[in-house]
Amino acid sequence: MKDRVKQQQEAVEQLNRGLESLQLGGAATCVYNPLIYARSVFDAYLARYGATRKRVVFLGMNPGPWGMAQTGVPFGEVNVVRDWLQLSAPIGRPKLEHPQYPIHGLGCKRSEVSGRRLWGLFRKRFGNPKSFFEKHFVVNYCPLLFIADSPRKNGTMGGRNLTPDKLPAEVRHPLYALCNRHLTDVIEALEPTHIVGIGAFAEARAREAMGEGLQISRVLHPSPASPQSNRDWEGTATRQLIEQGVWPQESLKEQTDIG
Repeated sequence: MKDRVKQQQEAVEQLNRGLESLQLGGAATCVYNPLIYARSVFDAYLARYGATRKRVVFLGMNPGPWGMAQTGVPFGEVNVVRDWLQLSAPIGRPKLEHPQYPIHGLGCKRSEVSGRRLWGLFRKRFGNPKSFFEKHFVVNYCPLLFIADSPRKNGTMGGRNLTPDKLPAEVRHPLYALCNRHLTDVIEALEPTHIVGIGAFAEARAREAMGEGLQISRVLHPSPASPQSNRDWEGTATRQLIEQGVWPQESLKEQTDIG
């Protein structure tokens, strides 16, 4: 029997080894890798929900500072991880921590809006984790959170989240090569027929990494930075998934009842 969890764990080990040798060249002040300091929760996520073949893999960009960076779970809004997914394990801290982005793990009081919206949709449609994960899984393309210095008007220095697409080419290209390899390993382990990019970046990365053979589509990213996402993101994403054949036409209530 195929050990999908072990395959994914080995893929993470290979990815982390590659990331350790990555030369960032001062592109970011701090770099967090929750697949190291929050690995215990991530492994629990794989063991509980990633052990079976999936039909659909939802693909995100990289950790949010109040989501996966805190919990180790993709789009891992703290309340969702703790209360709905019911995952809990010791969480450490990155070697170099930015004062504007402290890691408090499952004790973090801030909420990652993108994760709250994404997992909230899954919870509403499927009712419980078992029903969702029977055919679905959520992964991130890149496991790293990049934090850059951000001068303030008052002369002090703050920090800002730097997404992978904003990195210099000399950093971005080798990073993408590592992440492409990791994505192909994860897809090989889970054997889905669909990859859904959460946003344009994730869709583009999936198309480059995977080529042909899978159905690759996209939903609007749930980030509050997008005005469109702040106007009924849940309804928009549901419609997109139905129109692209990822989800059937059933009503939300019917899906919940089934779950």
